[in-house]
Amino acid sequence: MALSHDPSSPQPAPAPQGALTVLGLESSCDDTAAAVLRRGRDGRIEILAEAVMGQNAAHAPFGGVVPEIAARAHAERMDVLARSVLADAGLNPRELDGVAATAGPGLIGGVMAALMTAKGIALGVDAPLIAVNHLEGHALSPRLTGALSFPYLLLLVSGGHTQLVIVEGVGRMTRLGSTIDDAAGEAFDKTAKIMGLGFPGGPAVERCAQAAAAPERFELPRILARDKSCNFSFAGLKTAVRRVWDRLEAPTDADRADLAAAMQTAVARHLAERADRAMELFSQRFEASDTPLQLVAAGGVAANGAVRLALASNAERRGFTLIAPPLKYCTDNAAMIALAGAERLALGQIDGLAAAARPRWPLDADAAQTDPANGSGRKGPKA
Repeated sequence: MALSHDPSSPQPAPAPQGALTVLGLESSCDDTAAAVLRRGRDGRIEILAEAVMGQNAAHAPFGGVVPEIAARAHAERMDVLARSVLADAGLNPRELDGVAATAGPGLIGGVMAALMTAKGIALGVDAPLIAVNHLEGHALSPRLTGALSFPYLLLLVSGGHTQLVIVEGVGRMTRLGSTIDDAAGEAFDKTAKIMGLGFPGGPAVERCAQAAAAPERFELPRILARDKSCNFSFAGLKTAVRRVWDRLEAPTDADRADLAAAMQTAVARHLAERADRAMELFSQRFEASDTPLQLVAAGGVAANGAVRLALASNAERRGFTLIAPPLKYCTDNAAMIALAGAERLALGQIDGLAAAARPRWPLDADAAQTDPANGSGRKGPKA
């Protein structure tokens, strides 16, 4: 890929001495994204340019992401998007201090698009490559828009992942709990598909639930009611929604709205209950220090209003501050990948051009090996 500098592009201020300017690329699922970010010597973050191209229209007829369609779209768009954000930032590629890309986890065909493009750019301009864990991007995403000190408790809740993690620093994370089957976002997508609400499922279910006249009309099971861990489960909830739906002879819009509200409430309650237990463990672990009590909610499902309200209520009761990225940084984006890359680059953590694309990549590798949540193996658990 040949990248040229457009002299008519807007010119950013010269990078201060010690600042790091990083291009970030993301393609782990169905959003193709690129961003240019500058990290100051003091750690302050400036996003110079960013862009996201979604694929909702391509996947909507199937009610979910089709890996082959996603991979093809990423391959067609990634180099164009990288060129575009560099032009928007007014940068020559040789002015980059590093190139970061999602290297996993995710749909392997998609992951390869960002990683291979990043390798080409890094090689072409002789810049370091940083292979980023997509989940670490989410974990650090609140630091895009404000100061956030380590350690903090993270609830990562998205279409492919639901887990509670203590984040003690870049690359230093301890898993407290994870889904034992499906992720919360998958439950939203399947519920939307069952009721014909469209794709993506999370926003569709939330919109539908807003019209509910009797949100407590349908009784759904309380998830893992007797389990005292921080783990999650959503497979049974999907089945329960299907059974309720199938019992309705001629579902109306009112039926849809009430069932959507019941499902959304069940998800929000389950997430809040598990986060509540994790907050207790976090408080116990750091009670002898002056560590601020911070609960970070990141990932696409963290954009759901009912989920945020449930988390905020429990956080306030526990004395925690709930912190969530702006909505556009909850979903997949490249700014968080550029940030993770810049943070690692500042620590001297770079990768060679042999860095591999990984369909699975746990944040806590030790926990994935010794206590896999839902399937083991050399590369860690599925989610």
